Amino acid sequence: MEHTNWYKDAVIYQIYPRSFCDRNGDGVGDIPGIISKLDYLKDLGVNCVWLSPVYDSPQEDNGYDIANYRDIYKPFGTLKDFTMMLDEMHKRGIRLVMDLVVNHTSSEHEWFKSAISDKNSPYRDYYIIRKGKGKNGKKPPNNWSGFFAESTWERIGESDEWYLHLFAKGQPDLNWENPKVREEVKDILRYWLDMGVDGFRCDVITLISKKQDFKSRFPTLALCGKDAFVMGPRLHEYLHDLYKDVYANYDCMTVGETVLSSLDDAISLVSPEREELDMVFNFDHTDVDNHMGVKWLYRKFKLTNLKKAVRKWQIGLKGKGWNSLFIENHDQRRSVGRFGTDDKEFRVISSKMLSATYFLLQGTPFIYQGQELGMTNGDFESIDDVVDVEAHNVYKLGQSLPILKPFLKKTLMSCNRDNARTPVQWDDSRYAGFSEAKPWLKVNKNKSFINAEAAIKDPDSTYNFFKKIIEFRKGNDVIKNGDYIDLLPRNNSVYAYVRKLADKEVVVISNFTNKRLSCKILKDYKKYNIVLTNYVEKEDDYLKPYETRVLINY
Repeated sequence: MEHTNWYKDAVIYQIYPRSFCDRNGDGVGDIPGIISKLDYLKDLGVNCVWLSPVYDSPQEDNGYDIANYRDIYKPFGTLKDFTMMLDEMHKRGIRLVMDLVVNHTSSEHEWFKSAISDKNSPYRDYYIIRKGKGKNGKKPPNNWSGFFAESTWERIGESDEWYLHLFAKGQPDLNWENPKVREEVKDILRYWLDMGVDGFRCDVITLISKKQDFKSRFPTLALCGKDAFVMGPRLHEYLHDLYKDVYANYDCMTVGETVLSSLDDAISLVSPEREELDMVFNFDHTDVDNHMGVKWLYRKFKLTNLKKAVRKWQIGLKGKGWNSLFIENHDQRRSVGRFGTDDKEFRVISSKMLSATYFLLQGTPFIYQGQELGMTNGDFESIDDVVDVEAHNVYKLGQSLPILKPFLKKTLMSCNRDNARTPVQWDDSRYAGFSEAKPWLKVNKNKSFINAEAAIKDPDSTYNFFKKIIEFRKGNDVIKNGDYIDLLPRNNSVYAYVRKLADKEVVVISNFTNKRLSCKILKDYKKYNIVLTNYVEKEDDYLKPYETRVLINY
């Protein structure tokens, strides 16, 4: 089937279903809740939804632990609800991208239950099971550490065998060396694509291939052994195999969550001639305010570091692959109050500025639910307010290693993943219009003034600014295909860049400070037309706090 590359013209909205909208009154978001808000999404201007996992799951990691790939988690609804949602999306010109989680399953999956209960099970080799060390195999097979601040191995009962889990204990890793596992994944893909799904966001896809020596590595503070399970030796083979046997037969798209991958890795994954993935999520720009990619180790934000990360990918992938553009998702804390912006006095202004700055780069833009409202981090007071399994594991680690406490005191509340998972604030009612019952996660008190009902009515809201950006992007060849030129790479206060295609230019100039700044570069573009700005009144040679201007010469 011909691939139309429709994703290059898409504006994708991520829905985290547990927190989006609850229609049955149990405090948990659901598929009927999503259906009830499809007109809202259409009015915003998005034409594709990325839906975080809705599969049957015990929810140890909020759906990223799948017990049945062909059914729906009951609190979210039924398969009938799902097909109705898909149909209603397509009626509105909205495509649907699902989460594909195939590095691991849930420990409640029938494959895994059979694998550990019977050594002769045909599913035994679906997982990575190795003998332990020491007397009676009581020690793990190696010293690898995973993504949730714990060992990657769990002992199977009182036996001498252990299974690998790079994430939570309830998320055993699949053994992609087994061709039967790969065929199972292909069947799962066909099941949903035949139903009408338009593509997949491939969760931690760079982890599916592991080096087979399973030796201990030199101890490190985080992710010991990552050289053995990131961008493994057969990754490209596996991804091309999925493309050749499945994706090539559908007009679909794939975007990979390419954990810990480099630009060169990304190019090798998205180069069209290799037939593997359509685009990837890279995290260089979201690591500019931490040390070594560890979000709990905060470092002061510097605009030049953000520019450097963006420039690297904008120029590096040009003509070689396609970028994804995002500043929020279900694993990242809210962007307002981050990246040098302000979540109080200048919340609305700085949210608009940040949105315009990333949204007009080359690539497909993603909006995370509530981002268009300028939603902020949760107002958590203690670890008891937090559900996130990763945060609880890090908290336990901090309790056992006092040296980490000073770092975690500053970051545990502000950096945990639940900050992005608080219920969407639809109105200013008791539970923010999300549900009639107490939600599964605490609603932010600022729902009284940050909510969709108010934002839609306010022509100066973040929501209505997003509508303008989306409308400006659509069909704009300069934004889609133009070169990227960083105008002030060493300036630590103003981010200015040009998107250039032939003689047409789009110029974005943004003040990343809360101060009024003299900006000489404005004179160079004095004759250009301003098409978007977050201030009504402007000065010729000065930028107001967090001001952004989008200018064109055509």
